[in-house]
Amino acid sequence: MRSRKRKNSHILTLEGHLEHITYFNKDTHYTVARIITGPSQNPVTIVGYMAGISPGETLKIRGKWKIHPKYGQQFKVQSYDVTLPATLDGICKYLESGMIKGIGPSMAGRLVGAFGAQTFDVIEKKPERLLEVDGIGETKAAMICNAWRDHHTIRGLMQFLQEMGVKTSYGAKIYKEYGSDAVELLREDPYQLANDFPGTGFLIADTIAQNLGLAKEEPDRIRTGIIHMILQITEDGHTFAEEENLVVRCENLFQIDRNAIQNAVEELVHSKRIVAEPYKNDTQTQAIYLKELHLAETGLANRLKALLSVPIAPVKIDPDRILTEVQKKLALNLSAEQLHVLDKVFSHRISIITGGPGTGKTTLLRSISTIFEALGKKVQLAAPTGRATRRLADVTRRRARTIHRLLGYNFKDGLFVRSQDNPLEADAIIVDEASMVDTELMYHLLKAVPTSATLVLVGDVFQLPSVGPGNVLADMIRSERIPVFYLNTIFRQETESPIVINAHRIRKGEFPEYKPVEDIDGLSDFYFLEESNPEQVVLKIVQLCSDDIPRRFKLDPLQDVQVLTPMHKGVVGTINLNHVLQEVLNSNPVLIETVGGAFKIGDKVMHLKNNYQKDVYNGDIGTIRQIDKKGGEISVDYYGRTVNYDRSETDEISMAYAISVHKSQGSEYPAVIVPMMTQHFALLQRNLLYTAITRGKNLVILIGTRKALSIALQNDNPQKRLSRLADRLIDS
Repeated sequence: MRSRKRKNSHILTLEGHLEHITYFNKDTHYTVARIITGPSQNPVTIVGYMAGISPGETLKIRGKWKIHPKYGQQFKVQSYDVTLPATLDGICKYLESGMIKGIGPSMAGRLVGAFGAQTFDVIEKKPERLLEVDGIGETKAAMICNAWRDHHTIRGLMQFLQEMGVKTSYGAKIYKEYGSDAVELLREDPYQLANDFPGTGFLIADTIAQNLGLAKEEPDRIRTGIIHMILQITEDGHTFAEEENLVVRCENLFQIDRNAIQNAVEELVHSKRIVAEPYKNDTQTQAIYLKELHLAETGLANRLKALLSVPIAPVKIDPDRILTEVQKKLALNLSAEQLHVLDKVFSHRISIITGGPGTGKTTLLRSISTIFEALGKKVQLAAPTGRATRRLADVTRRRARTIHRLLGYNFKDGLFVRSQDNPLEADAIIVDEASMVDTELMYHLLKAVPTSATLVLVGDVFQLPSVGPGNVLADMIRSERIPVFYLNTIFRQETESPIVINAHRIRKGEFPEYKPVEDIDGLSDFYFLEESNPEQVVLKIVQLCSDDIPRRFKLDPLQDVQVLTPMHKGVVGTINLNHVLQEVLNSNPVLIETVGGAFKIGDKVMHLKNNYQKDVYNGDIGTIRQIDKKGGEISVDYYGRTVNYDRSETDEISMAYAISVHKSQGSEYPAVIVPMMTQHFALLQRNLLYTAITRGKNLVILIGTRKALSIALQNDNPQKRLSRLADRLIDS
């Protein structure tokens, strides 16, 4: 029988003198440095999350070797210990490094001259003696002491996290939140992390607590574990957790007694941190909500019912006048179906317009805006994302804003300026891509809609639901309380657009009609390449992006072509595809390495979270125009506007040669390439495939297997989202 290797047998230990710090991220403490090891004085590059280290120190580091594709062999640090220099020369060089604010080369010499080998001990334990040194007054002495304390506090926190088995990459955020009291606070109440860092905070806290020897049945652990689990459930799109499912998951994952969990749920309900209410007309089945989401769902339902109860003054518009107005201002001919919607939409306080691609939603958006303005009404246009907003503005030729901007979101306090007490100044509010709006955002929007205004929600209910919790548009339609207008006629069919035709086939679960990619001739806009080998799929995507599409369709591979894939990991996931496509499509050298990736000038990048200060939003795609390698600043061009990121902000962007289908919502690209592999089984859903297909404006190429395509078409029952919005609207 073969002997089994120990899991950590590859962990090595190195000891050396820290010679130079090449790169240091002050927000994450990610560090690239060089140490000198052994009698031979060999230089070694080390990388990892390290804080409180300075040239001149001796480091004992544990980790493993890795090969970087550009920089060669490096030692990846998992944990480390620091030894302060003991020789007078070492102490002097250490203080000269600039690590301690207020001490330069001259002052370092005077300190060592005054205190010799006891210099560090004096700074740390007898700071009053610093006044004995020429040039140091009380202000400077305080500055030196504070800088020394801060430097060694963060080092102590990192070492504490190492001892507790927690990744040191979390150290920077913890220190930023708790400061010099971090270690003391974590020892006293580790589960405070769960409150201050929703999501990962509980896992870090639980690791620390177990290493400190706290009992699994600790009340704080049970309560924070329950909150953590509800948060996890809402991240899957649900607005609440079913009590039995919640109890079982906590019981299994946290190894907690069932009765203790149920008691803790009651305590949390009593303290109003969560809300429990009967579910499915069964007093024995409880729906467990986070307080904020319960407020949003009930508030949204109540606001919808309130708006629907307000009578609307009848607006009778002559169809001939509509046609004349639209033809005169927009040069459009409306169908009988579109005229019917236009005639009815002005007679309802709230209405929903839904339909697939090519059914005339854009034409209706433009027409509705035009008619409202012809009636002297003030119209506000909005969409949930920056990209969807720009598209809305382009098609309507009017100003459009993100919902957050429309409501005056204040990023500092997380509140909206517009509300029920300060409603929007509008007679009509039109929201495009409404399927992307989650429960909380729709609640805030509805609060700000004046009772005298008309609200029109436009969206494709067959697309993927919102990233945030809830399935708002679908629930509003299902309630049958709100007038819904379905657009079914495909107007672009006369142009024989296979994209539009196939999107509707896919929506109905039918196989798309396509040409094989081998027959690419520039005459069709929908192709399918059968390939089961993931590595070959990647090679074909590279071939399409770098040669076939630019040559045969005259499209720019960076600006016009977007690769959409269901997953991040794996050979055909976004991570690997971005690395491969960057190498092929961008010949510029790598100029900067960050936690977010290795970037070059000319890279296609995506912004990852809403940044209202910079006016750039989650999912916006741009191009890197400049990189200041020394200062660590990256300049990105978003739709003709430059946004600068300093070194601490580079984790807000990632490469975007390939992005997830979810991230593509609300966007349209001249060409899309979509790998469909059985390796993506967990995410092969009809609405995901439908969403990906409908992102392509002029060209769609699927690559993968018929089996994967068949799985996606047959899977029209993606995980049902738990939400009671429809029930609340029905029960009125």
